[in-house]
Amino acid sequence: MRREPVRVTVWQDGTAATDRVLLVHGTLSWGTDCFREQRPLATEFRLELMDRRGFGASPDIEHSDYEVDAEDIAELLGGGAHLVGHSYGAAGALLAAARQPGAIRSLALIEPSVLRTAEDEVPRIAAALKRLRAAFGEQREPMSPVEYLCYSTDDYGLPQPEFTPELLRAAASAMAERPAWDAMIPLAPIRDADYPKLVVNGSWETAAPDYRAFVGEALLACGAFVAERIGARRVLVPGAVHAPHQEQPEAVNGLLAELWA
Repeated sequence: MRREPVRVTVWQDGTAATDRVLLVHGTLSWGTDCFREQRPLATEFRLELMDRRGFGASPDIEHSDYEVDAEDIAELLGGGAHLVGHSYGAAGALLAAARQPGAIRSLALIEPSVLRTAEDEVPRIAAALKRLRAAFGEQREPMSPVEYLCYSTDDYGLPQPEFTPELLRAAASAMAERPAWDAMIPLAPIRDADYPKLVVNGSWETAAPDYRAFVGEALLACGAFVAERIGARRVLVPGAVHAPHQEQPEAVNGLLAELWA
């Protein structure tokens, strides 16, 4: 039986915006929230902002899963589009790119969190995975979406968000999702594909020390590992942490426009 399609919001300002760009958000977010600072790019490009299942206005799903995301992304790519994935969204984007290289015009990964892909080769990432599995794994006591949001921010020196209905739904879905850090991505097909690739990391120098130590150093190492293995340009964005496209949008928008052009 065919699944209900996911929600895609289109931003297209002006007749010049014809090149398609599919943007895939991370966890605790949704398309128009995650990529709100990229709206100015809609004057030159057609931005298609996907809500992953369980997030935004897309259908519910019992357990959010990057494999399911990859299937949705592959369908949405159609005859071809530029592809952008942030954090968890990068896992589905990478899987879709590995399976349908002919549908990708360019690939941009912002803070990819596919740590397991580098676990056996980068000790810093292996240590971070051990911490993450302990902190968010089966040992975790049941908690409400509000408690989960507090747990995901307070302990790492992050500001507490406003508990909107959209964010509480995103938190409930995040609590039940298959962890993106455990995704094992086949990178060789992406390396061999002939389209431009970009990996963007925040520089993390402004992060709270505990947050950087817990996961930031591993995400930096993961970005470097993935970029090297797929033949991508890698850029560190100063003054940014895990959401450089939101924290330093002018810098990241310039990188994306250059890639898509």
